[in-house]
Amino acid sequence: MRSTLLSRRDLDFLLYEWLDVEGLTARKRFADHSRETFDGVLDLCEQVATKYFAPHNKLNDANEPTFDGDRVTIIPEVATALDAFAKADLLGMTFDNRFGGAQLPFTVGTACFAWFQAANVGTSGYPFLTLGNANLLVEHGSEELIDTYVRPMLDGRFFGTMCLSETQAGSSLADIVTRAEPRDDGTYRVFGNKMWISGGDHELTENIVHLVLAKIPGGPAGTKGISLFVVPRFLVNSDGSIGERNDVVLAGLNHKMGFRGTTNTVLNFGEGRYTPGGAAGAVGHLVGEPHRGLAYMFHMMNEARLGVGLCATSLGYTGYLKSLEYARSREQGRSPLSKDPSAAQVPIIGHADVKRMLLAQKSYVEGALALNLYCSRLVDLQHTAESDDERSGATALLDILTPVAKSWPSQWCLEANSLAIQVHGGYGYTREYDVEQHYRDNRLNPIHEGTHGIQGMDLLGRKAVQNGGASLLAFGGALSGTVAAATERGGELAELGVALQATSQRLLAVTAEMFAGGDIEAAMANSSIYLEAFGHVVVAWIWLEQLVAADGKTGDFYDGKRQAGRYFYRYELPKTAPQLDLLASLDRTTLDMNDAWF
Repeated sequence: MRSTLLSRRDLDFLLYEWLDVEGLTARKRFADHSRETFDGVLDLCEQVATKYFAPHNKLNDANEPTFDGDRVTIIPEVATALDAFAKADLLGMTFDNRFGGAQLPFTVGTACFAWFQAANVGTSGYPFLTLGNANLLVEHGSEELIDTYVRPMLDGRFFGTMCLSETQAGSSLADIVTRAEPRDDGTYRVFGNKMWISGGDHELTENIVHLVLAKIPGGPAGTKGISLFVVPRFLVNSDGSIGERNDVVLAGLNHKMGFRGTTNTVLNFGEGRYTPGGAAGAVGHLVGEPHRGLAYMFHMMNEARLGVGLCATSLGYTGYLKSLEYARSREQGRSPLSKDPSAAQVPIIGHADVKRMLLAQKSYVEGALALNLYCSRLVDLQHTAESDDERSGATALLDILTPVAKSWPSQWCLEANSLAIQVHGGYGYTREYDVEQHYRDNRLNPIHEGTHGIQGMDLLGRKAVQNGGASLLAFGGALSGTVAAATERGGELAELGVALQATSQRLLAVTAEMFAGGDIEAAMANSSIYLEAFGHVVVAWIWLEQLVAADGKTGDFYDGKRQAGRYFYRYELPKTAPQLDLLASLDRTTLDMNDAWF
């Protein structure tokens, strides 16, 4: 039976026929691996996700964590699933051997983790955050911090969080007020409150490792004065055993429309309920240098942005597969050509509008998954670059694709979930079917790790113009290379290449026009529209990449790829034309709206 979580056939195509992850084994870091080991871990992840994560997905949604003022209670199936995940050594998939990791390519790790996000986004949230936390500490933490906190996280004994937001600051991190006061022993005492902290409190592991943004008194104002601290729930003794309780207290749980299985918390640091070492304040350990905390945290945030895009894709993908299965089995209505009311009803997949909705979903989710994996391969190229040019090229391209890889799936795979509900008809709105939960879960991803507005400003105001437009040029070069490959093959691929090249050239020209007059406010006013148009061009490019990889191959799978690609070029890419016209006009409608007129 085919899985309705993800398509293994599609993953195999993307990994082996398109991205050539086998070729990565020629690099020293991955030399111990082969297609056999990659397939083995993919098989394992599908099995663990199917057996331990998927069965309690709806239960996790219906029975969200509760807090009695002292302890958080979570259904036991969550701990069972996470224990299976840890025992399978999946937390260390992509980490160095020296940390006990398997040193798999990040591309393979991304494909593996998608199974868990598709199966149960609530339960998978805990390892998702933990892996980002551990990666940051490996990159920027001291050996002592790595030994004390990263190794237990990769063993599944500790889980991790990221603590950025505060009630009064929201996404404006310059306005955080949590402070970290230095002590003579080299530690800090942290005082403040953090909001929207996923995985912030639970009894699933021995310890919770909080990465906390705070300001050291006397430091620079704004974001330049932010430092990063490890603040564990429990202090850790020199022998690695669990010590006394730190002064980190759960103030309450937030109750969201989706992602209900992941605790979402308000945390108080240093409120005085606990006095570690007999003193006030939560004990914190500085990561790296003072006042560089936001730069360090962006390591985790950028990784998390790619992960949020993957999460959105996984939810869209499983919704698509479930609506496809439903459409094949649900009989209703007859062909418009049939005049006999007594004729047997046909499966709804035979109706043109249902095909349209399924094809739209297929084009969104398969395009998004390909984008996720492409970005992951860029991470692998960064880590294993054989020259400075290769590293800088991969970095420049990844920089400009990251806001798209986060936001485009969050918008369009959510739309896929909406279409999955529509395919189910009235049943799609009931809790008896999975698709309504997938929509609610996915609706959080346009907010997670920065809204569309924030990603749009990052793309247009920073990534498109940084280093003299180096990232934009890197993207243009990669796209032109794909167009050249399509042109060489001729026929339909060449025609699609012409359409893509024309749209991309228009995009680059409009980007220049928006800044030519020096009216930055007007240029940035519609940055979300720019993000959407840019994203559609990116995904059209990714689809052309897939179609080139599928060229000359026969069978239903490849024919389906070609049809989904055609759909994207005929139904989706043309949407960018009026968007680019609007952007080029530097329209001020939103800027000129007076708040009193609302």
